[in-house]
Amino acid sequence: MTIGETLKALRTKHSLTQQEMADKLHITRQAISRWENGETQPNTESLRLISRLFGVSLNTLLGAPRQLVCQCCGMPLHEDALISREPDGSLREDYCRWCYADGEFAYDDMQALMDAAAPQMAIMYAMTEQAARALLAATLPGLDRWRGKAQEEKDHA
Repeated sequence: MTIGETLKALRTKHSLTQQEMADKLHITRQAISRWENGETQPNTESLRLISRLFGVSLNTLLGAPRQLVCQCCGMPLHEDALISREPDGSLREDYCRWCYADGEFAYDDMQALMDAAAPQMAIMYAMTEQAARALLAATLPGLDRWRGKAQEEKDHA
């Protein structure tokens, strides 16, 4: 799906005319029309405003060109409902809603995350809790949230 098709689908889903959408974004109706027809594309700031207006990620607006993964727990973020939000309501595409919400992380260390996630993973994926912990122990240190912390722990050991 192109950006224009995505914009038109979102606008229609929210029962907005091109003029109503333009008014909310403080731009012209013609700009909306050109975007939807594929003549031009929204700039970065317009994409951010559209993301907030419709409550969807930039990744969704761009046609999901990349697979998002929570950089705290490793969970695939295959739908916008799983993505975390900042205090102002904007989406934070690098974390899931369980690891990061309203500007705060739920887990300050990997052990606390493993203690919470391993039992759930064991149930979801029909594996032992020990296998889930091993998988988390292999995955978590490579994620952005823990990459620096894992190095700090090694340096202090």
